[in-house]
Amino acid sequence: MAGNRIIVADDEPHVLSALAQLLQSAGHTVIGKTTNGEEAVCLSQMLDPDIVLLDVQMPGIDGLEAAKRIMSSKPVPIVICTAYYDEDLIGSAIDAGVYAYVVKPCRLADLLPAMNVAISRFRDAKALRGEVDTLKETLSARKLIEQAKGIVMRTRHLSEEEAHRFMQQESQRQSKPLSDLAQAIIIAEKALLSKLQSEGGLAGTVA
Repeated sequence: MAGNRIIVADDEPHVLSALAQLLQSAGHTVIGKTTNGEEAVCLSQMLDPDIVLLDVQMPGIDGLEAAKRIMSSKPVPIVICTAYYDEDLIGSAIDAGVYAYVVKPCRLADLLPAMNVAISRFRDAKALRGEVDTLKETLSARKLIEQAKGIVMRTRHLSEEEAHRFMQQESQRQSKPLSDLAQAIIIAEKALLSKLQSEGGLAGTVA
């Protein structure tokens, strides 16, 4: 996944510079750098990047608000860089249209897979918009896919990127939309849990 044109936003200049150097060392082109969210939105609109990396905490508007504005005006794959993992924050990021996240300090080994996932998810979302009628339905489908991917990661002991690739391959193999595949995975997981609980209850009765 070389040669992407990237915009990077981080409120710490030394982090911004380090991120740009890392990405360029991997063969990407950093076409815009900024330390605030509003400028990140403007740069995204003007420069038409392949992907945008946004810090969460920035002056003016934060990364999540910047992501919302970017996605509402000129959608593009977005990766959020956060100082710590927080489920509520990640949920808000998904709602804002963010496709992947990296926990700081950002290493190239983490950035590249996250960018790959973001680009794949962005393409999936474009396909989903062809399957469903409204943005609300698209978001609902995305949440199903994220839930199903978590099940695949847990049950098959795969990384996030591997689980995402597995679901894409299964979707193609079964000639089934990704959202339908996700729903089938979730239903199967619930059925299995229900069966295990039932068997556990029966075992308890026998005992």
